[in-house]
Amino acid sequence: ARALVHRPALVLADEPTGNLDPDTAHGVLRLLRAEIKATGAAAIMVTHSLAAAKMADRTLQLTKTGLQEIQVVNPV
Repeated sequence: ARALVHRPALVLADEPTGNLDPDTAHGVLRLLRAEIKATGAAAIMVTHSLAAAKMADRTLQLTKTGLQEIQVVNPV
């Protein structure tokens, strides 16, 4: 939350829901997405959570050969 107070143009989130229960994680992601949409910021999130990845506009997977787009979940 403190990172969003100054309304940055780019938000970097490394496992933002890593140690949260599913309900709290969903709430955090919903709030993060709403804040990003409201401010027009861009975001890069690293996660192992498929539920978190499904909330993204674009999903990339890191493979041995590089980044690969695997799906467009919520087209803009």
